[in-house]
Amino acid sequence: MSRASILLAFGLALATAAGPARPALAVEAPFEPGLMRLAEILGSLHYLRNLCGEKGDRWREEMEKLLASEKPDPERRARFVAHFNRGYRSFATSYGQCTASAREAIGRYMKEGADLSRDIASRYGN
Repeated sequence: MSRASILLAFGLALATAAGPARPALAVEAPFEPGLMRLAEILGSLHYLRNLCGEKGDRWREEMEKLLASEKPDPERRARFVAHFNRGYRSFATSYGQCTASAREAIGRYMKEGADLSRDIASRYGN
């Protein structure tokens, strides 16, 4: 599968993964950890892809789409943002320039994000 196909699949899966907003529950929804991991992956990609030559805010915009589709309450939104920032900062403290290792991490995160998005959509989507 080409990189463009992976990006398209990742974006489409991300757009459909969240579904409609749900009322706050006392028990965490079974897909919540996956969504939080997805937020962390988006933060990691935002840092790494820009470090390695991609200019712009594509991955932050994907995070904004996720937030818009989830319509989280303020506490849950803060958790999404914290996970995104954790992903960003985890690489910002380790990588100051694009390296082979950074490019490898991009590939791993692209695959994990696509797989996770697809899994969440297929299990919990409408």
